[in-house]
Amino acid sequence: MDVHAAVSERTGSAPGRVNLIGEHTDYNGGFALPLAIPARTTARVRARDDGVVAAESTAPGTEPARFAVDSSPGDVTGWAAYVAGVFWALRDAGHDVPGADVRVDSTVPSGAGLSSSHALECAVAVTLNDLHGLGLDRTTLALLVQRAENHYVGAPTGAMDQMASLYGQDGHVILFDARAMTAEPVPCDLAGAGLSLVVVDTRVHHEHTGGGYGARRATCEAAAALLGVKTLREVQDELVKDVLAQLEDDVMVRRVRHVLTENARVLDTVALLRAGRPGEIGPLLTASHTSMRDDYEITVAEVDVAVEAALTAGALGARMTGGGFGGSVIALTAAADEARVGDAVRAAFDQHGYAPPSVFTVRPAAGAGIEESTQ
Repeated sequence: MDVHAAVSERTGSAPGRVNLIGEHTDYNGGFALPLAIPARTTARVRARDDGVVAAESTAPGTEPARFAVDSSPGDVTGWAAYVAGVFWALRDAGHDVPGADVRVDSTVPSGAGLSSSHALECAVAVTLNDLHGLGLDRTTLALLVQRAENHYVGAPTGAMDQMASLYGQDGHVILFDARAMTAEPVPCDLAGAGLSLVVVDTRVHHEHTGGGYGARRATCEAAAALLGVKTLREVQDELVKDVLAQLEDDVMVRRVRHVLTENARVLDTVALLRAGRPGEIGPLLTASHTSMRDDYEITVAEVDVAVEAALTAGALGARMTGGGFGGSVIALTAAADEARVGDAVRAAFDQHGYAPPSVFTVRPAAGAGIEESTQ
């Protein structure tokens, strides 16, 4: 029997995430401020010695999948591509990971902008890392998962979601510096300040493999090339108006303006949280949404309606969270106003003839880990 097959199964899990602020900044070398959420994806993995990965998910509408452990990009599609991509990335990096039975279960809503795909990939990655004693640190795992997402699944995402899922901490948001690839915990005791973070899943499905995400990334990369820098982060300390004056295309101007001003909003939010003033970050969240709507053009009608309804009902700030083109909205509210804000969003959706949204609250939760180890 293969030596790996003698090792008993492992079960690991990884959380979804909410990005408090800092959208489309990670692939530009910038800053983001995500938090891991209580909703998690669990991966139960048992090694096998026949070179096959047999994957199954409890999610509705998913079919079991079988594929070779040495599959290549394009060989596996659908939900199982996220599993196959992790095996591919680990093996491509020189780790002798054998086939396995993989069973996935998740409470992270799919397509809601809460990083369900990265929760799945990170859960599989941490479990394989533990099962086979690979000894990989979390930043290395994040980069391998990003490689799986980019080159196997075909979604041109940055590394923010993975770092949030892997480095999340109870009671903290994570200051992610994409250039330095660091994840610094920042205290964020919303409940202690009498605040709630409300999530509105608009039920408008989004996915990063669509063309809109990639087009915006390509525009930012083209702008950086015109400015003579590797990423837009390198011009972060210059005056925004001076940077924009070097760009002639209006679309490019607006995309770059969003990235530079969003990085500044992240750092301003961090300063307020470190000063123990979380109730004052609301206007920064709302300004972020305005920038995503007008300059980056990644919101949709349902998202904009949810933000407007939340603000009208008394939310301190609200913004879309996630890659855009659907997904979820977050609203910072006084704890006493939480229900009123949720009711206002539901009423607005009903008035516009939209499907009812899912409304719930989140708190900063723990990152990925091994849930059990059996021998």
